[in-house]
Amino acid sequence: QVQLVESGGGLAQAGGSLTLSCETSGFIFSNAAMGWFRQVPGKEREFVSIVNWSGSDTYYSDSVKGRFTISRDNAKNTITLQMNRLKAEDTAVYYCAGDPRSGGPFIRAVINGSQRLAYWGKGTQVTVSS
Repeated sequence: QVQLVESGGGLAQAGGSLTLSCETSGFIFSNAAMGWFRQVPGKEREFVSIVNWSGSDTYYSDSVKGRFTISRDNAKNTITLQMNRLKAEDTAVYYCAGDPRSGGPFIRAVINGSQRLAYWGKGTQVTVSS
């Protein structure tokens, strides 16, 4: 079955860094769009970043652009999110997600919220102390 397992969350100080990883299985990873989302209690889950199947196209929310970097390793079926210059407002549960669809229109629809990725991990907590 499809599995996405996040790791690397934890506690960091403001200005510091964390690297999240997501190991996947059960679907053709090399064809899939993969992304990161986050959620804080009482708020809706929000888009953080997404990458197309080859890694050539990456997208970020305005709140993390320039600080976070998404990457993928199609040989290892994993994606990572390098988070630098962390802020207290980055505190959230971070979710890895993926979908066999990876075209540009679909990715743009995911970013604007009109489409949802099919596969989701259980999340990893990131806490940034100020």
